[in-house]
Amino acid sequence: MASSQAGAFHRGRAGAAPLIGGRKPVAAVVALWVFVVVPFAALVAAVPVAWGWGLSWTDVVIAGAAYVLTGLGVTVGFHRYLTHGAFKAREWLRIALAVIGSLAVQGSVIQWVADHRRHHAFSDRDGDPHSPWRYGHSVRGLAKGLVFAHVGWMFGRDLTNRERFAKDLLNDPGIVRIDRLFGPLVAVSVLLPPAVGLLATGTWAGALTAFFWGSLVRIGLLHHVTWSINSVCHVFGERPLKTRDGDRAANFWPLAILSFGESWHNGHHSDPTCARHGMLPGQIDISARLIRWLERLGWVRDVRWPTPSRLAARRRDPSP
Repeated sequence: MASSQAGAFHRGRAGAAPLIGGRKPVAAVVALWVFVVVPFAALVAAVPVAWGWGLSWTDVVIAGAAYVLTGLGVTVGFHRYLTHGAFKAREWLRIALAVIGSLAVQGSVIQWVADHRRHHAFSDRDGDPHSPWRYGHSVRGLAKGLVFAHVGWMFGRDLTNRERFAKDLLNDPGIVRIDRLFGPLVAVSVLLPPAVGLLATGTWAGALTAFFWGSLVRIGLLHHVTWSINSVCHVFGERPLKTRDGDRAANFWPLAILSFGESWHNGHHSDPTCARHGMLPGQIDISARLIRWLERLGWVRDVRWPTPSRLAARRRDPSP
């Protein structure tokens, strides 16, 4: 894969629109460094800080609520709904999911969707924006590839072509408006936890600790859990279901709870438009459970649930 990477990543299929749709502004790259390095530093500092001072039940509730809300905004909203169309939603819920997903600070909604659709179109092949197999199968190449898939790919200047991979969203005025409001939504995501901390405790110290745990640590943890789906879940784990040739998506159970079911990645790649990723018995999928509740409330419809026949067709034949 490594030998043909340089040219192939800039070309599409014959007659198709190019994969790359422009270059990131320098300011965007600088901002990316800030929102990757600072939350990660906070995450690294979290354990010693927790041992010494500055962690209360108020901080736990604020950080936990923010993590669950924004995490599900990505998994249910950005991923299963807007990227793959696993269900249809009422218009107000469509907008709400796009807003809440943006609060995860993982990129604007349309660019996130474009990148992920491109990933599925070229999974672990030339054209995949973040395959850990990019540099080959050697120990050194795979180690380099894991770092690239986890975080390195985001620092490249090339932008996935939104016209090719997310044209439907570019034609949606509501989603385009939210995409353009990504900057202010990032500010809301960062500033709301300390504001709640200030109101709950009545002290600036309460605001400061809520900022540390509810903003920095929460963003850092959610980032690395999400990025682990790109890296870890394409190298380690089980592959009980068939995927396309070359696609190495795997189920990695230790991340199932923290990722809200996204780490059942083999199940997802075997049937990308399915609303449930944890398709096999015992596979906890919190995102699918939320979609089920939304369906019962009548807020979503036409949900693509797995069926016995579809699942049977995707099971790998047992090894002889």
